Amino acid sequence: MDVKTIKDPEFIKNCSRRELRDLAKDIRDFLIQQLSVTGGHLGPNLGVVELTLTLHSLYQTPKDKLVWDVGHQTYVHKILTGRADQFDTLRKYRGLCGFPKRNESVHDIWETGHSSTSLSAAMGMAVARDIKESDEQVAAVIGDGALTGGMALEALNNIGHQQTNMTIILNDNEMSIAPNVGAMHSILGRLRTMGRYQKVKDDLEYLIKKIPAFGGRLASTAERVKDSLKYLLVSGMFFEELGFTYLGPVDGHDFDDLMSNVKYAKDTKGPVIVHVLTKKGKGYGPAENDAKGTWHGLGPYKIESGEVVKKPGPPAYSAVFSSTLQRIAAEDKRVVALTAAMPGGTKLDQFGAAFPDRMFDVGIAEQHATTMAGGLATQGMKPVFAVYSTFLQRGYDQLVHDICRQNLNVFFGIDRAGLVGADGETHQGVFDIAYLRSLPNMTILMPKDENELQHMVYTAYKYDGGPIAVRYPRGNGYGVQMEEELKELDIGKWEIMRDGKDATILSFGTMLPVAQEAADMLAEQHISVRVVNARSAKPLDNGLLEELYEENKPILTLEEAALKGSFGSAVLEHYHDNGQHQMIIERMGIPDWYIEHGSVPELYEEIGLTSHEVMKKVQALLPRKQKRA
Repeated sequence: MDVKTIKDPEFIKNCSRRELRDLAKDIRDFLIQQLSVTGGHLGPNLGVVELTLTLHSLYQTPKDKLVWDVGHQTYVHKILTGRADQFDTLRKYRGLCGFPKRNESVHDIWETGHSSTSLSAAMGMAVARDIKESDEQVAAVIGDGALTGGMALEALNNIGHQQTNMTIILNDNEMSIAPNVGAMHSILGRLRTMGRYQKVKDDLEYLIKKIPAFGGRLASTAERVKDSLKYLLVSGMFFEELGFTYLGPVDGHDFDDLMSNVKYAKDTKGPVIVHVLTKKGKGYGPAENDAKGTWHGLGPYKIESGEVVKKPGPPAYSAVFSSTLQRIAAEDKRVVALTAAMPGGTKLDQFGAAFPDRMFDVGIAEQHATTMAGGLATQGMKPVFAVYSTFLQRGYDQLVHDICRQNLNVFFGIDRAGLVGADGETHQGVFDIAYLRSLPNMTILMPKDENELQHMVYTAYKYDGGPIAVRYPRGNGYGVQMEEELKELDIGKWEIMRDGKDATILSFGTMLPVAQEAADMLAEQHISVRVVNARSAKPLDNGLLEELYEENKPILTLEEAALKGSFGSAVLEHYHDNGQHQMIIERMGIPDWYIEHGSVPELYEEIGLTSHEVMKKVQALLPRKQKRA
């Protein structure tokens, strides 16, 4: 079948098992072909083909609500809901989003990108249904990795207590992005090997009914026998004790097994968990045999060989961060690294290979990782939590309450700071300066290149004044010369990259090249602009800011961060708080809306973070300069 002809999922309800199996193969072939060109989340989607077909066979969307956790496994759902003909634009500028998107389709009821949110959202929808006395079904699909997240466990507890009528599909492929860790993973592992739980339970109940019930005492004894046998034979009592009916394990690639169990769940009153076993990357050898998470999400690749197409170039910022940390850890046993289920993405897997006793993958648990780092710091250790900017948001209360309030020496390596491109608005790391800058005791640094990054890592390690964050972008450096000897930078002292007498651009990180190019363009117009590497967003270089005040020249702040509350706001506050209101200051940064997916250069054009726009902004500033009285 040409999957691009699919307009809605209604036709699936009349498909035979053979037709479903043929359709599953066609969808896999389509995904393997399409994603070899566009890149994307291949492994997760190959693993849920039969599951998604089953859900759309048994549920009537959009009336019934299918809520997907994380959302990187919804490509099959998008195909079945009429979007296959848009896959050439997947994750491209103004194209098909890689995650569920409510304005794309009425079948996308919940937008995701971060994990562990589906159960809470689905419970809200189910409660709304009950209040309105309507009859739609609610089902949430969550992975075994996402189930380790604290928010998911909170939701499980509440759903079981409220006995909310809904179904949870636990998609268990033994991996999230990296192999899963923790006690929940162990519980699911025992369930996988224990065999079919519902059959064991039904057999036990049949056995108990055979016991003659002569009076309440014997009946009570029989119930205790049943409970004891269940605990003896079945590890699935974890979910039962939370108040759920547990079904499984179910073969996630067998339509008969899936259909019977999901239908049973729909017909069962109260909360039900269907434990589905799937194979990540199913149907494509390189993805099936992936142990490192390479095929979770990737760029273009060669179908025949499975070779990922990579352009040679300078080292990635995350690799420089990790290798520098390894150099330091080799000399200081106090250095401990933490990650929240992202050892590969942060490159801390290399640190873990070198120092397995000092590397901790805590699973999808940023809150726990943040406070655990704080606990390590109280004991004189040097904890380093490497985390994507957009995921550190999940540990914000712990930053406020546990780390900054106690002024603990925790080093946050904030990866993917700034725009990340194809993953879009849920992953753009543009808010961290704003949400960190307001916290007492916090220090925030960002390097201009990979060489300065290694020195910042060393500086943060040496720093004993409280929490410190080094933020660095996604992707590769510039290929600059890497100095052999690590050195401490003077925190709160900025670097003048080029001098000028007519105006000053204060910038850092990825925007410095933009500022430099704009200054070159202005020089051709005989406008002399100073460019400053403002490498610490907190603290500011108060001395330099005072010099700029005395010069009375216009200032433009330029940053790849939220315009509201970030570095430019800090500069404005400095002059305001010092009564220096006459300063002419303009700010450029990420505007006050969520930036969708596309290549980073395309996004720069859209929001006006280009050298041409910087040039125009400086030009507009100069006529406004007035002599102070």
